[in-house]
Amino acid sequence: MTRILGIDPGLRHTGWGMVESEGSHLRHLGCGIISPDDKLPMAERLMALHHGLAALLAEWMPDEAAIENTYVNRNPAAALKLGQARGIALLAPALVGIPVAEYQAMEVKRAVVGTGAAAKEQVADMVRRLLPGARLARADAADALAIAICHTHHRATRLALARGYVPA
Repeated sequence: MTRILGIDPGLRHTGWGMVESEGSHLRHLGCGIISPDDKLPMAERLMALHHGLAALLAEWMPDEAAIENTYVNRNPAAALKLGQARGIALLAPALVGIPVAEYQAMEVKRAVVGTGAAAKEQVADMVRRLLPGARLARADAADALAIAICHTHHRATRLALARGYVPA
């Protein structure tokens, strides 16, 4: 069994989702959001995000983590802030020796819904179907679980190729 932490980075709300993967079977373990106080200075918000992720890592002890790549934003200031939150989300698992994979948003949607053009509602609906019992309070948590699901699919492919599987 492999525990995978999916992270949907954001400075206001960072979504997280933990799944357990055994073969093709997935099990929802938990999900939620980390929301630093937006009245704090930037350094303290980033520190709060790091502390929240560090606490999750200590509690759930995942084997691997996966994070969504940042898309290009028209607003340079917003892109920079998202990039800072994403840096914390990449750093937290790496600091404790957990490998981190990165996926494009379209890749995540394709892995969960079947199309890279899926709407957020479609992603959340498929996450609920793939992980019965998952209570998705916010879209950020659903996105984080989708990232974890995407990683399980890609992970299985990488393992098969490493074992010498050659597609026909």
